[in-house]
Formats: sequence, C-alpha cells, structure tokens
Amino acid sequence: MYRKIDHHILKKLGEIAGQENVISDQEKITDYSHDESSSRDIAHPPEVVVKPGRAEEVAAVLELASHERIPVTPRGGATGLCGGCVPVYGGIVLSLERMNRIIELDRDNQMAVVEPGVTLGEFNRAVEEAGLSFPPHPGDESAQIGGLIATNAGGSRAVKYGVIRNYVRGLEVVLPQGEIIRLGGKLMKTSTGYSLLQLLIGSEGTLGVITRAVIQLLPALPVTRSLVIPFADIGAAIETVPLLLGRKITPLAVEFIEAEVIRITEEFLRKRWPSRAGETYLLVILDASSEEEMDLLSEAVAEVCLGKGGIDVFIADTPKKQDEVLEIRSKIYEAIKSQTVEILDICIPRAEIAGHVRRVREISKKRAIWLPTFGHAADGNVHTHIMKARCAEGKMIPVPDEEWRAKVDLVRDELYADCRARGGVISGEHGIGLVKKPFLSLVLDDVQIRLMKEIKKLFDPHLILNPGKIFDS
Repeated sequence: MYRKIDHHILKKLGEIAGQENVISDQEKITDYSHDESSSRDIAHPPEVVVKPGRAEEVAAVLELASHERIPVTPRGGATGLCGGCVPVYGGIVLSLERMNRIIELDRDNQMAVVEPGVTLGEFNRAVEEAGLSFPPHPGDESAQIGGLIATNAGGSRAVKYGVIRNYVRGLEVVLPQGEIIRLGGKLMKTSTGYSLLQLLIGSEGTLGVITRAVIQLLPALPVTRSLVIPFADIGAAIETVPLLLGRKITPLAVEFIEAEVIRITEEFLRKRWPSRAGETYLLVILDASSEEEMDLLSEAVAEVCLGKGGIDVFIADTPKKQDEVLEIRSKIYEAIKSQTVEILDICIPRAEIAGHVRRVREISKKRAIWLPTFGHAADGNVHTHIMKARCAEGKMIPVPDEEWRAKVDLVRDELYADCRARGGVISGEHGIGLVKKPFLSLVLDDVQIRLMKEIKKLFDPHLILNPGKIFDS
C-alpha cells in the first residue's frame, strides 16, 4: 500500500528540511518508535525522521509524501499514552521539535501565538512572566503544544476551566496534500461556516499537521491552595464532590487517589504526603481572588468533607507545600509505570464514579489482579491501571507473566462494559491512538464511525497522515 523510502526520497527530504534535519541512522531513529505508553509491544521504528523548521517545509514534506504514497506520522513530545505517534507503517516521522518559538504574547487581547514544538513547561513560564495564566494542566510539562491540541488534552483542572479545546482560538494547519490553511484567529466567537478549527482539535494528527496556534490566556490566578482530605472509604470521598458543587464551590481541581499508590510514590520520590490516615484521599485545589476569599472557601470545603466522613483536612498553603503535594500526585504514573500493563482513560458521568470504582474493586478481587485507580473526581475521568504486580506494604511485587497475561483482556472488557453501561466513553483525555482503537465501537455506533472515516478520506484521500490511528481506514 505504501512506498518504501529510497535514496531518491532521502535526497528530496534533505533538500526540503536540510540534510542535518533528516535522520535515517537506525540507532538514532529508535527513540522515535514509541511514546510513553507502558506497552512497548506497539513500538515500531520509522524509516526516516524529518525535523522541519517552518510550515512551508512541513507542506513540502507532505506534498512529497502524498505524491509518493509514503506514510507520515506527526510527533510532538511523545508523552502520549495510547500509541498516537507510533509510526506503525514505518515511513516518515515528522518531528516538530524545531518549531518551538513563542511568537507573540499579546497582553491586550490576552492571546499567545506559538509554534507546535513549544513545551507546556516553557509556555507556562512565559505566560506567568507576562502576568497571565493558562489554566489547563494536562500533565507532563515536556508535552508539546501541538500534541496537546491534537489530542484535546484535559488534566485535573478541566472541572473549572475546561480542556485545551476551550483555549484554542486559531490554528495554522498543513493538510495531507501540502496545502496550508489558517483557521480562526484572535477571536472570541464566530458563526462563520462549519468549525474546521474544532474538527482539527482532538483529531490526533490524522487530518492535518498543526504548525501554529493562537491560544487564549486568562489573568493570573492570585491565590491557590491545596487541601488533602483522607477518607476511610472511597465511596464517601467521591460522594463529597456533588455536595461541594451543590454549595456553589467550584474547585480548580478535585482528585481522588488511593493511599497505596501514594505510599509507593512517596518512596519513589523520597518525599512525604501530608497524611498517613485513611485509604483514599481527596486532593482539592482552590483558587481565589484574595486570602480572605480563600480562607472562606477552605472552611466551606472542610465543613462539607468532614460532614461526609473526612478524617481530617491538611492544608498546603505555601508554595513549597503545594509543590510537594502536586509533585507526588503528578509522579504516580512514573512511580508505578514499570509494573503497569495498560492505563485506562474511562470518562463517565461524575455521579457514576463511586459505582464504577466499586466495580473496579469487584473485578480486582474476582480476577486476583491489582487495579490501582485514581482520577479527576469532578469531571468523571477515571484512570484504572492494569498491573503485572501486586501491592504489599507500599511496595510493588512482580507476579509471574502467566499469572497476569491471561487476565488483562478479561479485565479490560469488563471495565469497558461497565463504562458503556454508565453512559461513558473509553477516553476522556488520552485519545484513541493505536491502543484503544479496537474498542472504539463499544461506545460509538456504526454511523458515527462511518462519518469519521468519510471525513478522514476527504481530508486525506491517500491515507498517508498518521495511518492506523483511531480506526482502520
């Protein structure tokens, strides 16, 4: 179906991007064969890596690839967890790492114009220095803006401030046949035709390659505070969330985290969580316009949580304390990754979380497999980790391969069945990519998938752009 890359193609790619930005050495291209997915079974090397420096070079690469029928896989920071940037058909990996400029920080319009290779960490630092803020916090700070947009990344702050989609106002995109289009701009609203902008956001690099983005910013958050509340029962912890929202308290983030993964991450980082009590924690992050408002909010949260069975309330009210709490939370996956087979990214109505987590525990007991589960309690996004180890006294103890391999598919199927029964979807923020592709039909009907395939074919008639992702074309 696809043409292999030969010396003729390599020469042309060198003429487009510069020979120094074309990598075909087998040892060097190995780094471009995978993302951060815990499964290395899906890794596949490209034939060549091309690092363009501007949109016109991206367009020339895609025009060549379309004409020659060579698959192209766009790649950002490769922090994804579902194989979205794995070049399953070989061909060209189009790495956007050189396109890493923050072109403009427009204070008057509270907008930023950036290239796709800017990392989340670099972006946040520049925005803060400008006296503004970018509220979404999708996770790994080495993630690149282009990838965050391509996957419509979410993160813990979605409950109050939404996901990446809510902040993208404009895009420059190169289409698979090499055309450059510019969508939106520094605009707060538009009703001018179909929203191709929204279609491109979350399309996982299958419809076009993002080469520039206009991103909405907000005023700086004056005061933030993290509260850690231990509970003896996960059900009570999760049932606290609607009570908070019913009191018109909208936290920046609400996370539920099981104590056993906190213990493991403490050991991994050599840092201490504020509490040793309970079996489940709520991590509630608040923002406010003043210390006085923050004190009132904190008191209200404490009252609701203690009234629902919270054991205590620990307040991280200094930057150092907050940083330590947030670092432990953000490094959980890194701490357990070595024994993780797969991460599920189920999203269900938030009132269904407690029931779903109870089902996770039933399946864990029935199948005798460790399924640590945590996630975003206020937006319904639950991350269950299917493990090849058991947990004992805050340590991971590997189990024999034959003990867990036969259970993985059964466990995943049962959890996805529960997700569907509760009106959920199989991905809330990670995307479908390669790993979740076989299960898309569990939650989307045939008509929806057919329409998606027809859109793909319209944008990409030769099916060269990130082929094999989301669905089989």
